[in-house]
Amino acid sequence: MHVPGDRDTATLAGGCFWCVEAVFQLVDGVETVESGYCNGQNANPTYKEVCSGTTGHAEACRITFNPSVVSYEELLQIFFASHDPTTLNRQGNDAGTQYRSAVFTHSEAQAATARTYIAQLNTSKTWPDPIVTEVTPAEEFYVAEDYHQNYYNQNGSQPYCAFVVRPKVEKFKKLFNDKMRAGDM
Repeated sequence: MHVPGDRDTATLAGGCFWCVEAVFQLVDGVETVESGYCNGQNANPTYKEVCSGTTGHAEACRITFNPSVVSYEELLQIFFASHDPTTLNRQGNDAGTQYRSAVFTHSEAQAATARTYIAQLNTSKTWPDPIVTEVTPAEEFYVAEDYHQNYYNQNGSQPYCAFVVRPKVEKFKKLFNDKMRAGDM
C-alpha cells in the first residue's frame, strides 16, 4: 500500500538515457522517470552540449519510487542487469563520458548500498571484467529537453530504439517479470 509522501529518489546513468528510462518505466513502484543531465560543470546544459563530451554531465535518469513497493537494492539489481557496467565511458556504440555508468547517490546509505552491491558483483565474477561504475553524490540534475522524455514509448520503431533500447526492455521483462508494473506485462 502506498503511503503518501513515502518516496525516495535514485539517479542512475547507464549509457543513453532512453535505455535507462524505458526499463525503469516498467518497474512496479516507480512513480516517475525523468531523463536528464547530472554531475557536470555547466548550468542548464543542452543535449548538443552534453553530447560534445565537454560539460562533464552524464545522461542519467532521476527515478522517483515508493520504497514500500520496490527497494533501492532492487533498483540497483535491475540497473546492473540492464547495461554493461564494465566498459568505461561507453555503452555499445555510444562513447564518451556522457555515457558513463554511474550511481549518483542521494544519501550515505545509498552510497554504502551501491558500493556493497558492486563488491558482491565483482566477487561473484558476474562479469569477466571489473565494474567501473562511478558511485558519487548526486549534484544538480537538469531535466532534458521534452522530446527526450518518454522517448522509447513514443519512438519505438525508430532504428536506435528497435536495435538498442528494445533488447534491454526485453531482457528486463525476461529477468524481472516479477518486478513489472501490472499493466505492462
